[in-house]
Amino acid sequence: MTKNNNKLNDNYVFGLDIGTRSVVGVVGYRSGFNFKVMAYAMVEHDTRAMIDGQIHDIGKATETILQVKKNLEKQLGVTLHKACIAAAGRVLKTALIHVNQEMDPTIIIDDHHINTLELLGMEKAHQQVNTNLDEEEMGYHCVGYTVSKYYLNDYEITSLKDHKSKKISADVLATFLPQEVVESLYSVVKNADMEVYSLTLEPIAAIHVAIPEEYRLLNIALVDIGAGTSDIAITKDGGIIAYGMIPMAGDEMTEAIVHHYLVDFNTAEKIKIKASTKAKTVSFKDVIGMKHTVDTNEINQVLEDVSKQLAVKIAERIIELNNGKSTNAVFVVGGGGQVKDFTKVLSQSMGLSPERVAIRGKEVLDSVDFGESKIKKGPELITPIGICLTGLENNKHDFIQVFLNDEPIKIYDNNRLTIMDVVAYKGIEPKKFIAKKGRTLEFEVNQNQRRIPGEPGIPAKILLNNEEVSLTSKIKMHDYITVIEAKIGKDATLSTYQLVKALDLKVYFEEKVYPLVPEIYVNETWMTMNHDIKNNDVIKLKLPSLVSFLRKHDLDDFQYDYFINGQPSDERSGLADLDLITKREKISPNNKGNGSKEFEISGKHIYVSVNETPIKLEGKSTYIFVDIFEVYPFDLSKPQGNVVCKINNAPASYMGEIHDGDHLEVYWE
Repeated sequence: MTKNNNKLNDNYVFGLDIGTRSVVGVVGYRSGFNFKVMAYAMVEHDTRAMIDGQIHDIGKATETILQVKKNLEKQLGVTLHKACIAAAGRVLKTALIHVNQEMDPTIIIDDHHINTLELLGMEKAHQQVNTNLDEEEMGYHCVGYTVSKYYLNDYEITSLKDHKSKKISADVLATFLPQEVVESLYSVVKNADMEVYSLTLEPIAAIHVAIPEEYRLLNIALVDIGAGTSDIAITKDGGIIAYGMIPMAGDEMTEAIVHHYLVDFNTAEKIKIKASTKAKTVSFKDVIGMKHTVDTNEINQVLEDVSKQLAVKIAERIIELNNGKSTNAVFVVGGGGQVKDFTKVLSQSMGLSPERVAIRGKEVLDSVDFGESKIKKGPELITPIGICLTGLENNKHDFIQVFLNDEPIKIYDNNRLTIMDVVAYKGIEPKKFIAKKGRTLEFEVNQNQRRIPGEPGIPAKILLNNEEVSLTSKIKMHDYITVIEAKIGKDATLSTYQLVKALDLKVYFEEKVYPLVPEIYVNETWMTMNHDIKNNDVIKLKLPSLVSFLRKHDLDDFQYDYFINGQPSDERSGLADLDLITKREKISPNNKGNGSKEFEISGKHIYVSVNETPIKLEGKSTYIFVDIFEVYPFDLSKPQGNVVCKINNAPASYMGEIHDGDHLEVYWE
C-alpha cells in the first residue's frame, strides 16, 4: 500500500481481526457513505497459537499482532495506540430480551432515552445468562448486542427518535462470551502496547458489510467460515434474530490434506487455497522430501467428505437458530468458504436451490475504497472491514462506553463522570460496599456464658483498569471497572468436639499430662462429639471420676492410695481441669516369724517456707512438693495459667522431694 505520512485524524479506526490462521489489520476512516482504507496488513501465525478461535498461546499470538501493527505503522508513519477487535464465539450464549420503559408522553424521545432502553435490555440479558453458572464457569461478558425491533406503545416501529409515547419497548438480542475468552483477547492487545477501543463478535462485524440494513427484512443466514470456527447470524423482519457458531471450519479441511498427502500444516493450507482457484495442478514436497504434482480435482475429492460434514453441521445449526426452518438464503464469507463447490453442498444440506447460497465478497465491498493499493477484494476482507465499521459506530454517540464487571455500559458523558456515577446508574445498593461480620454464636457451658463472634467481612474492592481505586475516581471512554462487592463474614460455628478441644481439659499424673474427656449434655440430652452447637444451647460438661479416668488409661492399681492435689481421695472422687493426681504405696501389716506383730512407720515433721511463709508438715516419713497443698492455701481448681514450682530457687516438679529448711515457691505463670 502507498505510504501515507499524513497524521491520522480523530476519525480513523484500526480494525484487528485475530483469526485462527492469521491476523489481519485494517486502518481507515469513513468518508460520506464510503470507508477509505489507509493501510492493510496480513500475517499468518507461525504456530498453532489459536485453535478454534480461542487464543492458546498468548505470547505467540502477541508476536503476530506486533508484526501486523509494525507493518501498518510503517505504511502510515504513525504509532497505533487503539484497536477494535472481534471475538469468534467459541462458547456463545445469546439472550433475546423484551424490555419496556415508561415515558412522559409530553417529552420528545431522544438518543438518551433510546440508549437507556437498550441498556436496560443488555442488563436484563446479562442477568439471564449469568444465572446458575457451573462452578468452573467464570461468568459471561457481553461482546455485542443488536436491537431487532422497537415498539411505540406496543406497536412495532422503525425508529423511536423524535416521537412521543407513554411507553417505549425494544427486543434486544445480546451475545455473550466466556470471560476467559475475553480476557485472552484483552491480554494480547495490551501486550502489543495498545488498548482495546471496542470489542464485538465476528458475525456482528461481518453483517455490517455483508447484509445491508435494507436486506435484513429477508430471512437470511450469514455464515463467516474462518479457520477455527464458523460463526452464524440470521436476519428477519428488519433485524438480527439470532447468533450462533460451530467449532469447525477451514482447519478441518487443511488437516484432511495433511493426513492424505503427508505434509505439514502450512503446506496443506497453501495446497487448499490453490485448489480453490482455477489452477489445474498443485506442486509441493511432503515431509519426507518427495516432490508431487497433483491435479486440483483430486485435491477437491480429498476435501469432499470433510466439506460435506462442515456443510451439514452449519445447515443444522442455521435451522436450529431459525426456529426449525431453513432460511430463504445463505451468504457465505470468510476464507474457509472458498473451497470448490462448498456453497453447492451447503445448499443441498439446507434444501435450497444452489443460487440461494452464495459467497459474498467483492460485490459487498463496493463502498470500500482501497485507494491505490492492489488488494484483491474478497470474502476474507469482510470481517476486518466490519470490525472497523462497528468500532466507528460505537464512537458516534454522546455516551461513553465503559465495562463494569465485564458488562459494557453506555452512560451519558458529562465530562466529570466517576465510578460512583456508574454504580448509581447500575443500581448497585450502597450496603453492598459495607463489610459485615458473620452472626455471633452464644451458648452456655456449665453455667458460664460463652460468646463466639462471627468472622469479619471482606471489604468491597474497586479496580479501575486493574488498579485499586475509590468510588470517586474519574473514568473515561473504554475504562474497565471491576467492583467486587463486600462479603459478609462467615457465621460463627462450633462443634462439641471443637469446644472440648479449645477448653484443653487435662490432669497431671506421675509428671505426665493426660487429656480429660468429659461427657457432653446439650439441653439435658447426651450428645456425641460431632454435635453442632446452636444459639442459646445449654451445655453441661460432666468430667470423669478418678476411677473411670484410671481405668480408661490402665492406671488403676489396688496396691496404691491416690491423692488429688495432695488430698486423699477414693476412686469415686470427681476430677477437675489441671488436677494433680499422685499415688503412694499402701501401708499394710508386716508379719515376721512366729511372734509376728503389727508395726507402724513412725511419722516425722519438718519445717519449710512456701513463698516466704513458714509451714509445718507432719505425719509422713518423707515429703514431696505436692504435700504442701494440704496446708498451704493455693487453689489448683481455678487455673490461671501454668503452675511453676521451685525448691531452693531451682525448678522442681510436683514429685520433687523436700527436706527440713527448704525454701519453696509456687505461683501461676
